[in-house]
Amino acid sequence: MKVITSVELSKGYEHWKELFLSNEDFRQKNQINVVAYGHEADNENKVWAVMDIPSMEHMMSLINEPEMIKLREEAGAILETQRMIKLIT
Repeated sequence: MKVITSVELSKGYEHWKELFLSNEDFRQKNQINVVAYGHEADNENKVWAVMDIPSMEHMMSLINEPEMIKLREEAGAILETQRMIKLIT
């Protein structure tokens, strides 16, 4: 299943990107395949990503794990702003 997610950043895009890329092993271990990611043209503090995941339930269980929360916070993600949209194809 494909999802689009967005989140606002507190530490900037380059910081987020560096930590995001360094967590590829975690994503692979948890069956999360990133299709695309980037920031809005006029706003480097709003990131969007398209991911292929096993299910929304799987993703939601990961998002609430302390390890995942810590990873997102260290990357500068403002957790209250994160949104996820399931795509129906």
